[in-house]
Amino acid sequence: MITISVAKDFTRFPSGRFRRNGKTSGEAFRELYLEPPIKGGEKVSVELDGTIGYGSSFLEEAFGGLIRSLRLQPAVLRNSLIIKTEDQSLIDEVNSYIEEAAQKLN
Repeated sequence: MITISVAKDFTRFPSGRFRRNGKTSGEAFRELYLEPPIKGGEKVSVELDGTIGYGSSFLEEAFGGLIRSLRLQPAVLRNSLIIKTEDQSLIDEVNSYIEEAAQKLN
């Protein structure tokens, strides 16, 4: 299992949806940190604590974007991805973006 801390491995200041919004975007995080190990069949644990906060666009693109980009069903993604944080509302938000992205694909 690979463990990724957004704050330690990527940035303490996550912001924006797309790379054109900056280097700390959800798209950049997804493409650089999430997609490679998941495509390789590895399980990924993502630690969300330690940042200054998250915008919905960052979270939706990082996690909902996995569904769109990799064409995964939510159950398959949940077998590959563990979200860790002390803030349960962030987990709920990430899960809602995953479900919404899957519904839009179908």
